[in-house]
Amino acid sequence: MRESWRWFGPSDPVTIDDIRQTGATDIVSALQGIPTGEPWSIEAIEKHQALIERFETNLTPLTWSVVESIPVHEDIKLARAGHEQYVDSWIASMENLAHCGIKTICYNFMPVIDWTRTDLKFKLPSGAFALRFDQRKFAAFEFFILQRVNAELDYSKEEIAEARQVFEQMSEAERQQLTNNIIAGLPGKMTEAYGIDDFRAMLACYKDITPAILRDNLFSFLSKILPRAEALGVKLAIHPDDPPRDMFGLPRVICTADDLELLFGALPSPSNGMTLCVGTYGSRPDNNLPAMARQFGSRIHFSHLRGVCLDPKEPRSFYEASHLDSDINMVQVIKELLDEEKRRQHDGLTNSHIYIRPDHGHQMMDDMGKTVNPGYSAIGRLKGLAEVRGVIRALSAQNMEAL
Repeated sequence: MRESWRWFGPSDPVTIDDIRQTGATDIVSALQGIPTGEPWSIEAIEKHQALIERFETNLTPLTWSVVESIPVHEDIKLARAGHEQYVDSWIASMENLAHCGIKTICYNFMPVIDWTRTDLKFKLPSGAFALRFDQRKFAAFEFFILQRVNAELDYSKEEIAEARQVFEQMSEAERQQLTNNIIAGLPGKMTEAYGIDDFRAMLACYKDITPAILRDNLFSFLSKILPRAEALGVKLAIHPDDPPRDMFGLPRVICTADDLELLFGALPSPSNGMTLCVGTYGSRPDNNLPAMARQFGSRIHFSHLRGVCLDPKEPRSFYEASHLDSDINMVQVIKELLDEEKRRQHDGLTNSHIYIRPDHGHQMMDDMGKTVNPGYSAIGRLKGLAEVRGVIRALSAQNMEAL
């Protein structure tokens, strides 16, 4: 497997020189400053690529190998009149990336809002900070801050009463922080950051969009880009909806193994692949991650490796745990990925490797006093990478002994 590390560009507190010291060989990155819907030019890609790949003599090289993500314009998701111009722009970005040798592209089809957490500094027993999604706080936001129309249809009377209690116990500063956490943009979000009124307006655009309609719009989008991706040798890796269930009354269509079966059954192109985000899929108790890694192995081009622990009293709530100590059998997931790489090598595939990265890490030790991107501090991710690397080395050694 190819060890990669996410880099948010020159403003990232974790520098390229820092990343080089982790032992990772590949960089996951994107052009953050380009408005959604505009194509990425070769010039802009090469400029960003040079920041990553130019290095002093005798230093270990790094390669920009994975894009995360090219954003998909909301007009595409809604299939609005004229959305074809944004499809063409997306294809142009893909072509220009391929021209520059970057041929693995992670993307998502989440409407309106990208990955969402309620707490960015949830204190663990160790004293480190983790990201958390608290369903009770989320409900409090929906009802009493956002005041979403028809939100009561998605909740029981008991849940609404509990949400009210949570809201009433919050200070004004805590309510504002919750709002910022949910809608103002998290690291890596390629969607827009909204104010409350803007957010309500965007949600209203989806009032007639059912899961079936959104899925059809995804399939229509892919049917236009996959032929060109195949011709370019590009691998597309769709990221699951995070958290993997309907939210804000919005449909979400990449949440389960059944969703993936529909996707790959409808569009069997070899370029149509997935990002196995272990933590995202694992935050839903009916997803079996080792089984999914085995079932969809040939479609996995990229994997985010992180653990989550679900709240036993409210399984829609979770926090991001240590990479190896969570509700997910990470060792077995890694074994399945290694087995898939072996199968590809046996079949003579030239690109047999799977890119992996240690997804969100805890804010810990010296990073606790620093300004960091939530979930993307250096030390927590380095700890995760070291743990994952140890598992990979141990399993690989076992495989060699078995030969």
